[in-house]
Amino acid sequence: MAMPPIPAVTLTAVAFFPEKYFLENLAVRADGSVLITAVLQKELWWVPGPEPHAEVSPILLHTFDHLITGIAEATPDVFIVCLSDAYTTHESHLARVDLTGWVPGDPITPEIIFTFDERVRGLNGACLLGPGVLAIADCFAGLIWRADLADGGHHATARVWLAHDTMADDPGSGVAPPPQPGVNGVRYGAKTGFLYYTSTAQQVFMRVPVDPRTLEAAGGAEFVAAIDNADDFCLDEDAGAAYVTRHRANTLDRVPLIPRHGSEVRHLAGDPFDPVLAGPSSAAWGRLPGHHGQVMYVTTDGGTTAPPGGIVRPAALLRAELRPPVAQTQPTSATGEA
Repeated sequence: MAMPPIPAVTLTAVAFFPEKYFLENLAVRADGSVLITAVLQKELWWVPGPEPHAEVSPILLHTFDHLITGIAEATPDVFIVCLSDAYTTHESHLARVDLTGWVPGDPITPEIIFTFDERVRGLNGACLLGPGVLAIADCFAGLIWRADLADGGHHATARVWLAHDTMADDPGSGVAPPPQPGVNGVRYGAKTGFLYYTSTAQQVFMRVPVDPRTLEAAGGAEFVAAIDNADDFCLDEDAGAAYVTRHRANTLDRVPLIPRHGSEVRHLAGDPFDPVLAGPSSAAWGRLPGHHGQVMYVTTDGGTTAPPGGIVRPAALLRAELRPPVAQTQPTSATGEA
């Protein structure tokens, strides 16, 4: 079955950050406000809601001792963040951030709940598999960890959930630093029963069947589509699509969720180049009524990693609104073919 027509997209800058900030990941809270990890700055930020339309000022919540990457909401307003010195010592932890009852201006006290063993190389994207269970990409070890939370998220254990060749990084790729990660973004689709992941270095979008009872992998990784420069993404299982940020390519692409439809990968935004979409890194749906499938938030690094035209722009949080296309036009594929 062919994918539906490409929706029209309106991008609006919601909040700007200083130049050379690398906004890595985000989580949208139930009230519409947004948490953002700034990986190189080791910072966690909050962007006010609800439903920010106009430009607002982000607020710094905390500065960590390690690079901060993935973030996932374990229980309402309790978030788990991934701390990982991926480029140096590889020291990696999970920290609990409790925003229950938090109001702007209050300090927060993150709590380290787990420290990984020597197998860890670089934690990246994270998502919830089920109550108290996280999947976490390790982009330089080429595997996905499973973390089980206990005691309200104050404690955790972790073990390897799955390793696969398509999750590997490529240290000899010759790409300008930082090195290209392997498995990068992870999202679980409970309706379709698959964990989906991007692998930047291997240039693929993949899926793994999940046993809904045990939340273990119920089979091997399966190829879905080829896509280069892929970072993170959000899922719309009703539309049968993932919306993937192509970090160094400066586009947001729609990718089918089922195999053998890879030729239907399409640019959604950023082609032709849009300066506001320089260095898109992650995407998440809004949480207010009617947002899922229609309103997403996208983080960028402003081109810090790979400056388009040699120009670094301010990092930003963007609001992307998806609407039915006004007229039928021949879309352009991610490979440049009609």
